[in-house]
Amino acid sequence: MGFNCGLIGLPNVGKSTIFNALSAAGARVESYPFCTIEANMGTIPVPDSRLDRLAALFSDKQKIPTYLEFIDIAGLVEGASEGAGMGNQFLSEIRTVDAILHVVRCFVDPNIAHITDKIDPLRDIDIVNTELLLKDYETLGRVEERLAREAKGKGHHAAARLSAWQHLRGQVAKGTPLRDIPIAPEIEDSLGEISPLSVKPLLYVANVGEKGENEYSQLVTLIAKEHNTKAITIRGLIEAEIAEAASTAEEKAAYLQEWGLNKTGLEELIKSGYQLLDLITFFTFEGPEVRAWTVPQGTTAPKAGAKIHSDFEKRFILAEVMSLEQLISMGSEKALREKGQVHRAGHDYIVQDGDVIHFISA
Repeated sequence: MGFNCGLIGLPNVGKSTIFNALSAAGARVESYPFCTIEANMGTIPVPDSRLDRLAALFSDKQKIPTYLEFIDIAGLVEGASEGAGMGNQFLSEIRTVDAILHVVRCFVDPNIAHITDKIDPLRDIDIVNTELLLKDYETLGRVEERLAREAKGKGHHAAARLSAWQHLRGQVAKGTPLRDIPIAPEIEDSLGEISPLSVKPLLYVANVGEKGENEYSQLVTLIAKEHNTKAITIRGLIEAEIAEAASTAEEKAAYLQEWGLNKTGLEELIKSGYQLLDLITFFTFEGPEVRAWTVPQGTTAPKAGAKIHSDFEKRFILAEVMSLEQLISMGSEKALREKGQVHRAGHDYIVQDGDVIHFISA
C-alpha cells in the first residue's frame, strides 16, 4: 500500500464525484446533502512509468504496482464536533487516514444545492477546519485532565509534561492546527496515542466545472499557501465521466485530450500526496514479480526490506542497489554486474527514490 487519503468537506462539494474520478468505483452521487452515509473505499494502482519500463525488461514476470486507498467520508457540517450531521461517524473515520484531502466546491450548478446557499471557499474551508480544531481541543482537554492528576506530587518531569500539553492546547484554542505547532519531545507519545485530526497532512482539492480554473479555485490556492500546503484543481464531473467511459489507457488519453487535459487529477494528486507525506518508491524483481514499494524518505535498507518480508530486516546482511536507468540501458542485471555497477549497501544505507534493490538476508 502506498498511503490512504480521506476525502472530506462540506456536503454537496463533490467528494463522491472526485472519489469516482480518482477510483472509478461508481460511488452513489446525488444533488442533496448526506447521500454518503457509510464511507466509500477504493483502492487503485499507482501509475508509474518507471515500473512499466522495468517490467518490460522482465517480460516473463508479473508487474505489481504499489496502491493508493481513497476513503470518501460523509460530509461535515458546522457543529460536527458536537455530533451535528454525520459528525461523530465522520470524525471517527478520519482518524484512520494518513492524509486529508479537503474537497472545496468551486463550481456553480443551480441543480446541486449548496448547504449555505452561496459558494464561498474561504467560509467553507473555515467551517471544516474549525470543526477539526474544536474536536482536537476537546480531546486534548481529556488528556490534560489525566496529566494534571499524574502531575500531583510526581516531580518535575510530570509537571513539565503537563505544562507542554497546556501550551499545545492553548495554541489549538487560538486556531492553530497541530501540524503547524512544534511538539515537545516529552508529549510526542501521548499525542500519537490520541490520533488528533489537525495533525494530519492536508491537501486542498478545488473541484471545478468543465471550464476548469476559476476565481474560486484561485482563492483556494491562495488559502493553501497561507496554510503551508498545496492545492490541486480537478474537474471532478468531467474526470468521473472519463473514468466511467474509458476502458483503456488509450481511450482515457483521447478523452483527456478532448477536454484539453494532459494528465488526470489522479496523477497530480499522487505526485502531491507523495510530496506531502515525504514518500518515495523503490523497486524489486524478485521471483516471479517486478514490484513497486512505497516507504518514507529516509528509510534505511533493512526497514525497506521489512516491507517485503520481516526476515529482510531481522536477518539483513546487505542490499544490492542498482540504478533503474542503468539497468534498463544495459538491458540485464548480468550486464550491470559485469560492469561493476551493482552497489553493495549496508545497514545504514538510505534508500533513494527509484532504487532497484535485491535484499540478501541470513
